[in-house]
Amino acid sequence: MAVVYGVNPVLEALKSGTVEELVVAEGRGGATLHKLLELAEEKGIKVVFRKKGDLDRLTGKAVHQGVLCFCQEFSYVSVDDIIQNRADSYRDNLILLLDSITDPQNLGSLIRTARCFDANGLIIPENRAVSVTSAVFKASAGLARQTSIARVTNLAQAIEFLKKQGFWIYGTVAESGEDIREVDFRGNIGLVMGSEGKGIRPLIREKCDFLVSIPMGSGVDSLNVSVAAGIILFDIYKKRDRVAPVR
Repeated sequence: MAVVYGVNPVLEALKSGTVEELVVAEGRGGATLHKLLELAEEKGIKVVFRKKGDLDRLTGKAVHQGVLCFCQEFSYVSVDDIIQNRADSYRDNLILLLDSITDPQNLGSLIRTARCFDANGLIIPENRAVSVTSAVFKASAGLARQTSIARVTNLAQAIEFLKKQGFWIYGTVAESGEDIREVDFRGNIGLVMGSEGKGIRPLIREKCDFLVSIPMGSGVDSLNVSVAAGIILFDIYKKRDRVAPVR
């Protein structure tokens, strides 16, 4: 059973239908809690009131805002599932691949950013990388439950599989890559983001069809990975081919 905490993550978890029990700190009130309680009642979810210290213990003293819930464990999907998850308004696919992201806050932010810019989903490796944890749920504002995420044993093999399905793989590097403003970003895209400290591993870098960089002013040599992903995904978002609406 997974623990999800914080008002927004709990709200999104309740909407997702995966909550087994809602736990509220004694004395917690307000309109926001009323909304959570109404949704729990609507879905037939058990509500328990406990001392704030109990919530501190269950969350490792993280900022829980007086609410948490017990949910079903996160369900990863397959890479095939992510390919099939393209939004109907786009002609092509967009998948975010993460290499060696170990910070839960970064993964949560990356999930939220991918959702914001209509990516099909994310692919993360099993080893040397953070998985979808309670801290990741909190950092994603609960959007992890609404996002398709595949966890693979070999990221390089996943890239090769995407290539066979007609994807172009773009790797992000701090320098020496093509300026993203000059990149067409059309067709099926797999965007690879590496760790903030070391970037994309050499093997993964070799698998990329193109290397791209974000132009930056003098005195700045790198960006937080979630910030960098947001900049590039927004550029892709502007350039993606959209399906004309049916009239």
